Amino acid sequence: MYKNVIFDIGGVMVDFNPKDFLLDRFCNSATEEKVYNLTFGSETWKKLDAGLCTRYEGNQAMLEAAKAEHCVFEVQEVLENWTTILHLRRRMVELVRRLKNHGYCVYYLSNIPEDTLDLLMKRGLEGVFDGGVASCDVHINKPDPRIYQELLNKYHLIASECIFIDDSRANVQTAFQLGMNSIQMKESVDTLVRSLATCNVTLR
Repeated sequence: MYKNVIFDIGGVMVDFNPKDFLLDRFCNSATEEKVYNLTFGSETWKKLDAGLCTRYEGNQAMLEAAKAEHCVFEVQEVLENWTTILHLRRRMVELVRRLKNHGYCVYYLSNIPEDTLDLLMKRGLEGVFDGGVASCDVHINKPDPRIYQELLNKYHLIASECIFIDDSRANVQTAFQLGMNSIQMKESVDTLVRSLATCNVTLR
């Protein structure tokens, strides 16, 4: 019997499509790939998620790397504007609240920097969850099993009683290996609700 549902934030609770963002900005596949690798896909971005550098330090490191690739202007534009892609999915918030109303405990487990988490809390996530673990707080990113264990230990959860929802296949696979039922979110909220129903989680 499942008692807990665990949600990723970016790509699940919130729209996060960096490649679409870059496509809209540059309309050039070579530039998009180069800028993606210097920003969202960089080791520096992973350090930001893990709370291993400040936003200022991270931005400076990405701009320095951009100099060698002759695209400082493009990277600067991304760093100044990327948070505009973070749109709260109201139907997901509604789903979380419905789960709570049906007696489930709901948590988040997310790779996310502190400033971004604060921003999203102000945009509507404050008070939605019963708790959660952010990578910036424990200095570990998914899919490292240790961050999942941090959540289980913090709230005394049993893995087999948890359903984990993430848009990343690698993150879902790790949760499954740890004994959780896992759902990769690919499409709409309605599809997710149907997937939950197959786990006997009904919201009628």
